[in-house]
Amino acid sequence: MAAAATYLVVIDDSPESRVAMQFAVRRAAHVDAEVTLASVVDIAGFLHFGAVQSAMAAQARGEAEALLAQCAAEAEAMGGRRPATCVLEGDPPAAVLAFVRDNPGIRALVLGTAAKGSPGPLVGYFASERAGSLPCILMLVPGGLDAGRLETLA
Repeated sequence: MAAAATYLVVIDDSPESRVAMQFAVRRAAHVDAEVTLASVVDIAGFLHFGAVQSAMAAQARGEAEALLAQCAAEAEAMGGRRPATCVLEGDPPAAVLAFVRDNPGIRALVLGTAAKGSPGPLVGYFASERAGSLPCILMLVPGGLDAGRLETLA
């Protein structure tokens, strides 16, 4: 049995990640696909002081889980289906790439681009020379799109 087609959306506290989520939920509904929301906790960024590092990592993971729960509820209200969620650990680009490679059902990696300024580190990473070697489609959703335009495009 083949894995269900899935749109993977990387969620953080940026407005553009919410726009990407809205697009993915609408698009998945049109093509009968699933949505997975992922958040990345970069535990290597914490100082190496044993219990302090462990506490900081646990706090970051808890915050990521809370953010994903909130976004999953928003997605469910919007599309009628609750997306899967996962917290990835490590360097964000490497963690996302490993997850995509390990999950062949992922149809597209959906990232939101900032409405102004730099598009964001994950967009820069995946839209550069790595874009040609991804095992799925890369979808970049402009963070400045409104809900009506998102619906039209999805």
